[in-house]
Amino acid sequence: MNPQEVAVQEDEGLGWGKSLPVPSVQEMVRKDSQSLPERYIQEHNNRPLDSEFSPDLCEIPIINFSLLANGDEEEQRKLDLACKEWGFFQITDHGVTEKVLHDMKAAEAAFFELPLEEKKKYAMGENDLQGYGQGYVVSEQQKLEWCDLIFLMTLPPNIRKFKHWPVSIPGFKKAVETYSTEMQKVAEEMLANFSLLMGMEREDLKSLHGEMKQAMRMNYYPFCSRPELVLGISPHSDASTITLLIQDDDINGLQIRHKQKWVPVKPIPNAIVVNIGDALEVWSNGVYKSIEHRAVTNEKRSRMSIATFLIPGDEVEIGPLESMVDDKHHPRMYKKIKYLDFLRHSLGGKLDGKAHTEFLKLDAE
Repeated sequence: MNPQEVAVQEDEGLGWGKSLPVPSVQEMVRKDSQSLPERYIQEHNNRPLDSEFSPDLCEIPIINFSLLANGDEEEQRKLDLACKEWGFFQITDHGVTEKVLHDMKAAEAAFFELPLEEKKKYAMGENDLQGYGQGYVVSEQQKLEWCDLIFLMTLPPNIRKFKHWPVSIPGFKKAVETYSTEMQKVAEEMLANFSLLMGMEREDLKSLHGEMKQAMRMNYYPFCSRPELVLGISPHSDASTITLLIQDDDINGLQIRHKQKWVPVKPIPNAIVVNIGDALEVWSNGVYKSIEHRAVTNEKRSRMSIATFLIPGDEVEIGPLESMVDDKHHPRMYKKIKYLDFLRHSLGGKLDGKAHTEFLKLDAE
């Protein structure tokens, strides 16, 4: 292989898709906090209207991770119910230290405090989703989200592309690596519990992932003069197996769709929000559902969050597990598909609720 071929290979990216470059929202707000360009004003039916909120402001389930890891049957039942009824829950007592969480949040904050020209050094490549920019921008006409992000592949270590990592920030690399390792431990214990609930051995779900990947999306949602007209991120479900999220301890922004209403996910300091992804919905034959969620903004304060995605290997075939199929009571609902094909389909369009999962269903022609 000659050096030119190596360079081309280096720049190929993930092969998952790409997102068009758009201006930094953070920079736009810094220069003029009152302006609201037309492309960010959502269509009326997509705006975060108060009338859509759940009147009883119910809260998503809280699971004690330590009890779960020790095989507590009551906590496993709670997990099963949370996944069937909500698709979202918060875990406490998860063993990830406050320092690890704090260092990770500080690393993210340090990145978004960099001058724009410095941040641009880590911009997404032309055919890649890794790096700094915005996600799911597929046309010059679509509405844009009130959010800047940096997306990094974090595990296995050999797929890290350090040209997208702001390693010039003291402590950034170490904070991400430590946090990544801790999130993986939590994620694998969650998978072990899902395995048992789905009638398999503890390690089976992990094994099904082939070369399991982990990715991180760090989000920066600037404050907005008209928060009722914009969305930090549009309604969507995650293409992952599961997602682990940490958010600011005292700013609401994440909302999930539950019984046709939007329910705010109230932050619990140091808790981790966990949600079911599309891959687990397929493997569970729809028993566990990936749920639409979105992020809203506010007038006074910017908000940050960090989502860690657990992802099957590209070549893995996902489809309903035999233990979750019962021809009489729970017939097979989904096709078998190579995960990479699903991912490309999912990332190839703008965020649009659960639309990207419809083609996975057997009756979708």
